[in-house]
Amino acid sequence: MTDTPLQQYRASFDTWGPWALLAVGAVAGTLSARLIGMDRPGVIACVVLVPAAAVLQLYWGRAKRRRPGPSRTGVCLFLLRWAIAFVLTWANPFFAFYAVTGYYTAARELPRRLVLPGLFLTAVTMAGSEIGGWPPHGLIPWIGFFLVLAVNMGMVGVFTRFAEQEQARLSVQAETIAELERTNTALQQALEENAALHEQLLVQAREAGVADERRRLAAEIHDTIAQGLTGIIAQLQVVANAPDLPTARTHLDRAAGLARHSLGEARRSVHNLVPVALESDQLPEALEKTVTEWGERTGLRAGFTLTGTAEQLHDEVAATILRIVQEALSNVARHARATRAGVTLSFVGDEVILDIRDDGVGFDPLAPTARSRSGGFGLPGMRARAERVAGSLTVESEPGLGTALSARVPLVRHDR
Repeated sequence: MTDTPLQQYRASFDTWGPWALLAVGAVAGTLSARLIGMDRPGVIACVVLVPAAAVLQLYWGRAKRRRPGPSRTGVCLFLLRWAIAFVLTWANPFFAFYAVTGYYTAARELPRRLVLPGLFLTAVTMAGSEIGGWPPHGLIPWIGFFLVLAVNMGMVGVFTRFAEQEQARLSVQAETIAELERTNTALQQALEENAALHEQLLVQAREAGVADERRRLAAEIHDTIAQGLTGIIAQLQVVANAPDLPTARTHLDRAAGLARHSLGEARRSVHNLVPVALESDQLPEALEKTVTEWGERTGLRAGFTLTGTAEQLHDEVAATILRIVQEALSNVARHARATRAGVTLSFVGDEVILDIRDDGVGFDPLAPTARSRSGGFGLPGMRARAERVAGSLTVESEPGLGTALSARVPLVRHDR
C-alpha cells in the first residue's frame, strides 16, 4: 500500500529533523554563549557533546533502518540522547531546540510502558531551559521549575491524548480501507465466477435446446411424416391390387394428397427449427402473424391479444414463448377439433404470461391417455421449454369443455 503524504512527511522528519534541530541548537548556543555568560566547562561540554550527538544520530539512523520500531537498542539510544540534551541544556538553555526531539520520538522509539517516562524526562529538560537554565537557585526558581514542569506535562498529556485518538482514527481508517479492498477483490472474484457460471448456463441451455429440438423433431416425424408415409404405402398397395383403372386413380390421388401433406409438415418442421419470425419482428408482432397464418391455414377462428406494456425480451425467452405457441396451436389443429382459439400475451410486473385457449373436445389431464390425446410429445415438450428459462406451464382442461394452457416465464430483458 502506498504511504500517505502525512506518513511520507513523518518519515522525512524522522530522518532529517534531529539533524536540523541539533544544528539550530548549536548555532543558537554559539551566538548566545557570551550573552548568557557560559563558563569554560560549559563550552568544553558543548564542544564535546555536539559532535557526540551527531555521531549518535548517525548510528541511530542506521539502527532504525535495520530494525524499525521500539527495541532495547532504541531505548538505550533514547536515554543516551536525552542525557546529552540534558547536559547541553544545562550548559546553554538554547540547546532545548535539540532536547525537544524527545517529544515526537518517544512514542515511536520506546515501548508503550516507557513512553510516559520518556516524555517526563524530556519535560524536565524543557522546563529547566524555560526557567533560564539549570540548576535553579533558590526556592522561588524551584517553585517556578515545578510549575513549568507541571504545565509541560499537562500539555504533553493533552497532545498525547490527541495523538492517540488520531492514531486510532487512522488505524480504523486503514482497516476500513483494507476491508474495502478485500471486499472489492471478493466482489470482483464473485463477478468473474458469475460470468463463468452464466456462460456455463448458456451452454447448458443450448445443449438442452438441442435435445429439446431432437425430441420435437422425433414427435413431428412420428405424428405427421411417418404417419403420412404409412398412408401413402397403404394407398399404393391398394393401387397394386386395384381391379380397374378408376379405383387405382382414386387411390393414387389419395397417395398424392398424403405426399403433399407430408411435404408441408416436413417444411413446417424445418421452418420451426429456428424462430425465423423473430429475426424481423418483436415477439408480439411475431405471435400475431403466427396466429393469423395458423387460422388461415386451418380455417379456424384465431385471435391474438396483447396486455400490458410490451418490452424487448431476451432472445431465449422470446424464442421459448414463440415455440410454445406454435406447438400448442399445432396440437389444437390436430387433436382438439376446435372451432376457434385465442392467444394472449401479458406483461405483468416481472413476469410474462402466455395464455392459449380453445373450445375443442378437451381431455382429462390426469387420465393415462392424456399424453396421447394432448399431442404425443406436445405438453412435455412445452413444459420443458418453460422450465428451461425458469418458468412453468399449467394445463386446465375437461372433456367437452376445451383446453387452456398458461405459461409463466420471468421477464428477462434483451441484452443491450
